[in-house]
Amino acid sequence: MAAEYTIAAIAAPAAVVALELLIFRTGLFRQARYWITLAIALAFQLPVDGWLTRAGRPIVRYSAAATSGLRFPWHIPVEDFGFGFALVTLTLLLWRRQAVQAEHDRG
Repeated sequence: MAAEYTIAAIAAPAAVVALELLIFRTGLFRQARYWITLAIALAFQLPVDGWLTRAGRPIVRYSAAATSGLRFPWHIPVEDFGFGFALVTLTLLLWRRQAVQAEHDRG
């Protein structure tokens, strides 16, 4: 059976990117502040996720059958990066879309 967590970690970012490119079209991916925000989120994700999933005494455990087994760096499942990207990007997309609609409604 396929690794469900891995499949979802691939599907979530793809769905978010498709949502922006095909439906929302906010231009978020062309903005430098988006990429800076993503880098800042990643900078905090690395130590926290690394601590939670550390080898030896992990606080969060993943089923080996549900993941790819690839971990980088500090024993972080690579799938977590896909979900991190999707969560941050979807939040910013919804926020940006709401702002664009508010501007449109005003004038």
